[in-house]
Amino acid sequence: MAVNGVRQLVQGQRPNWNGLLLSPANARKLADQLAQMRGAAMKVGQLMSMDSGTMLPPEFAQILARLRSEAEPMPPSQLKKVLTQYWGPQWLQQFASFDVRPIAAASIGQVHRAKTKDGRELALKIQYPGIRKSIDSDVDNIAMLIKMSGLLPKGLDIASLLDQAKQQLHDEAQYQREGQYLQHFGRLLADNNHFQVPVLYGDLTTPDILAMSYVSGHPIEALASAPQAERDRVVGLLIQLLLFELFDFQLMQTDPNFANYKYNPETKQVVLLDFGATRALCPTLVKQFRRLLNSGLENDKDAILDSMHEIGYCDDTILPHHQTALLNLFDLILSPFRHDAAFDFSDGMFAAQVRDAAMALGKDGDFWHIPPVETLFLHRKFGGIYLLANKLGARVNVRQLVTPYGE
Repeated sequence: MAVNGVRQLVQGQRPNWNGLLLSPANARKLADQLAQMRGAAMKVGQLMSMDSGTMLPPEFAQILARLRSEAEPMPPSQLKKVLTQYWGPQWLQQFASFDVRPIAAASIGQVHRAKTKDGRELALKIQYPGIRKSIDSDVDNIAMLIKMSGLLPKGLDIASLLDQAKQQLHDEAQYQREGQYLQHFGRLLADNNHFQVPVLYGDLTTPDILAMSYVSGHPIEALASAPQAERDRVVGLLIQLLLFELFDFQLMQTDPNFANYKYNPETKQVVLLDFGATRALCPTLVKQFRRLLNSGLENDKDAILDSMHEIGYCDDTILPHHQTALLNLFDLILSPFRHDAAFDFSDGMFAAQVRDAAMALGKDGDFWHIPPVETLFLHRKFGGIYLLANKLGARVNVRQLVTPYGE
């Protein structure tokens, strides 16, 4: 039944979820199964849960939403085994307190609060055993299901995409690597009072344990009840951070999971929590995106099309009418950048227009083109920030933020 729903999506139809799998009981069952599977399978559910009602019914997205911060936690005996493996049998002696109940449990690990005897308040991210070993098989199994569904044409080669997906998940599972990026972003944003990055504690960090300072805050979605001005300010900050990452740092945290952000109402800061999906960006690609942005600001369709070819969204194999449809889609997506006023991210008409244009391409069985894999990770971040802005009902003058980055 799930395959039928995916097929309807690809064919440009809004699925009849009630007829497929969406009774509340089935939705809860699906969420429970994904939570138990963890790893790559759970990440699929997390991405589904970020939908704000455009494709999924609200009740389905609400049930899946807990996948953004909840998975089936490790039993205490398994947790103790992991900690003993890395910290030794006397590991508890260095702590004044250690809460064995996780404060969050997500796709590849769970988070515990603790306090060391030297006074450090910690958030400890502890990886589920066997995650790294299961990544390749998880991705292969998901790919097999997609191929068996008949959704992809026989000639479409997704091998490079699958390889990149595996590599990305392996990177996210390397907690010492994440710790390095945590420190790096802390340095990059050290003089920016709008953001707070936890402090890494390297003496307690291992391949499967990430030790950092505990930073208090509310879930970023809680801002939905904040005054309009504060919602607008915070979303503006997140868009600014996205621009910093793309054009200034050339280093992007590409996971848009809402649980990766918190909001501190006392300091008015956005807390950045997860850097496992950080990717260094190719300088050439950054220049190409800058040209695409500038073309959009100037409303130069010929230049937009040139940039699309340059980046790899189009090539010589694409039929002229498909190229025109792609150009119109990009022109629509870039239109808020030309609007020198606050753009209302809660505008359902804009989202529907983008969805309909994208679905029209997806509905055409003759159009199958995968852009460069690196752009797909950027799309994931762009889309995640848009969905968060939509959920918060923010109104932001996007043109003012992006204009300094035009050539």
